[in-house]
Amino acid sequence: MQYKAGKTIGLIDVRRRPGKPTQGLVSVGSLVFPCALGRGGTTVLKREGDGATPLGEMRLLYGYFRGDQATGGPPECRFSMTRIDARDGWCDASGDRNYNRPVRLPYLASHERMKRQDRLYDVCMVSDWNMHPAIRNRGSAIFFHIAKPGFPPTEGCIAVSPLAMARILPLIGPGTRIRVHR
Repeated sequence: MQYKAGKTIGLIDVRRRPGKPTQGLVSVGSLVFPCALGRGGTTVLKREGDGATPLGEMRLLYGYFRGDQATGGPPECRFSMTRIDARDGWCDASGDRNYNRPVRLPYLASHERMKRQDRLYDVCMVSDWNMHPAIRNRGSAIFFHIAKPGFPPTEGCIAVSPLAMARILPLIGPGTRIRVHR
């Protein structure tokens, strides 16, 4: 399917693979790609640390990229993209005032480093899951990012291959939503 320049796909559909609760299929228009889902499968009642991918709809807000990998520049996309550096983190401490928000490292409360050695966040799109407002223990850092080879489970995110991400990014933009189905 050909897409017109400037036009974005409004919805990314994610469906679980039958018999594989930690894997799914991502549909973007007529394109379909395998993906990894959370180690806890999918859930309606998302809780911090459960490892599940939340069911429902999330809007993609903005992204991060590793400028020291591959070409070094931002990927082709219509989102605001921030180059990750060693001081970028994401707070996952549900009692902290910065819960489910980016933070600068070092940070005293529990957090995740955005600059990872495993390259999962070479491209990382932030969803609005539990953001406005962030509700204690409802889950944090639900991202759309790069999968490990073989699509092992994530901690609750949706992850695709680097090739799939490169194909998807130019087709989506602000206002694109991800809908995770049962």
